[in-house]
Amino acid sequence: MRCLVVDDDKVQRELIAGFVKETDSLTLSGACDSAVKAANILNETTVDLILLDIAMPVMSGMEFLRHVDVTAQIILITAKEHHALEAFDYDVTDYLLKPVSYSRFLKAVNKAKNQFNHRNYANSVGNEIFVKVNSVLEKIALTDILLIEAAVDYVFIRTSRTRYMVNTSLNSILNKLPKKDFIRVHRSYIVRIDKIVSIDGNTIVVSDQFIKIGRSYRKEFMQRISPI
Repeated sequence: MRCLVVDDDKVQRELIAGFVKETDSLTLSGACDSAVKAANILNETTVDLILLDIAMPVMSGMEFLRHVDVTAQIILITAKEHHALEAFDYDVTDYLLKPVSYSRFLKAVNKAKNQFNHRNYANSVGNEIFVKVNSVLEKIALTDILLIEAAVDYVFIRTSRTRYMVNTSLNSILNKLPKKDFIRVHRSYIVRIDKIVSIDGNTIVVSDQFIKIGRSYRKEFMQRISPI
């Protein structure tokens, strides 16, 4: 996995970058001291994993997640344990508490690696997608999908008939779906555009489910549906 390390503390940044270099499954694509620089790097470079500090000047790690469209997995690094609950609201893979030990770093990386490998089990072929549910590859027609919901380490794919629980991330599965048919409307939801029944203010109705449009997703969403 290609990694980007983002931390304004030089000692911590060099420590994590060193951990990356020591790990055979990882390649260091870059290291920078601010979320702003990280956003610029992502415009030019594709990475699979970002090791992101939370407490940084100008733009914090949380602000980075709110405002930057990130497809890579995220491992947050923080000095304060209370950030953990908020971290998982942003579909992060794991979080590390400072001071970071290599054993804890490796545990988080292995979790990311498992999710990275699971992307091979969520591939769209034509009008269908294959997803791994437990040990079975299930075929789902894209036209049957109503919405996809994030739930920490899993996503739930809801169709007109059933619901599938898949061990992957929302970003990972979004990358496998045709962009003309699906759109992310919230940090926890992807919807199929032609399954939207109605829109009331910031609330989308899909089948019998009400979904809030996230503030950072509203502009793109409104552009995509092109209301008259």
